[in-house]
Amino acid sequence: MFLVESVVELAESQFHWIWNHYEILLFKDRTTLENVCAILHISKKKLLRYMRQGLIKRHSSSIKPHLTDENKKVRLQWCLGMLDQDSMPNDPKFKGLFDVFIDEKWFYLTRKSERYYLLADENEPLRTCRSKNNISKIMFLCVTARPRFDENGVCIFDGKIGCFPLVTFERAKRSSVNRPAGTMEVKPIASITRDVIREFMIDKVLPAIRAKWPREDVNKPIYIQQDNAPSHIKHDDPQFLEVAKQDGFDIRVICRPLNSPDFNILDLGFCCAIQAIQYKKVAKTVQDLVPIVQQAFQDYSPRKANRIYLTLQLVWKEAMKVQGSNKYNIPHMKKQSLERQGCLPVQIACEAELVAEASTKLVAYNM
Repeated sequence: MFLVESVVELAESQFHWIWNHYEILLFKDRTTLENVCAILHISKKKLLRYMRQGLIKRHSSSIKPHLTDENKKVRLQWCLGMLDQDSMPNDPKFKGLFDVFIDEKWFYLTRKSERYYLLADENEPLRTCRSKNNISKIMFLCVTARPRFDENGVCIFDGKIGCFPLVTFERAKRSSVNRPAGTMEVKPIASITRDVIREFMIDKVLPAIRAKWPREDVNKPIYIQQDNAPSHIKHDDPQFLEVAKQDGFDIRVICRPLNSPDFNILDLGFCCAIQAIQYKKVAKTVQDLVPIVQQAFQDYSPRKANRIYLTLQLVWKEAMKVQGSNKYNIPHMKKQSLERQGCLPVQIACEAELVAEASTKLVAYNM
């Protein structure tokens, strides 16, 4: 018994020594298990045991945009502005968020690295390219809104306004081994300027919104959320406003806070999901890529898209907790399980105390 107790005490003391020294290790010294083992003079087997016990965890750190105090203030102001005024002040909730989201996204012909599952004696595929940085790609203008469902859970509006390739169609001037002269070819637009975006907004986006928007909301203002990219039109662009008021519609442009991709539905997961579907299909040329991406856009489940809108509301809530910063983790709310039970919310509740704290901090930012 004495021997067992001595072994346990020794193990505990050794762990406390490791724990105390682990905390003072620089993060650059913790990038691999081998580094940690070498610095602390412990075996990899012991370190893996600590991981299985939940005492050490693996973490991936991605670089996020740097935020100034002004950025944080605007982000906090944006989050407070997204609260449903009808729910204030006793039972704060975020808006249902039925705006239109728009952003550009690159879609590549193939990934730099692919994973395949081969038979034991099967030949490994060889993929070649002159340069990994020259993989063919096309920029698409993705436009989406929140899907809507009736009381029976049937989708009555899928929110898919459009996925427009930023390309031109030109006839080949000369013949080649791949096509004869005169064949219609897809050419990516070399420079995406404000004039190009304005043209696509007027000629593509606005007609698509008018054609697909739910008829019961035609008389309400429709907001198009965009980021502050230099190529995007301004909210008071006269050419856009003239067309946006036609046919009884009231379509307006608003800009999200600077350095805030986490406030964008398309960056929160929508475009990655579209790209994952696109990679399942084979495209040999950029001309093949256009219909494949557009079909992937249409194939994405409206129910999955709807969950991303709830994730965005959770992001706003977490941003309020950290006073407009982007240092937070998105909590899990088991949306798929709630959806199966038929109790997935449309709006996320926000505690009155949190709203008061955020409002106080916003006042402090303005001082």
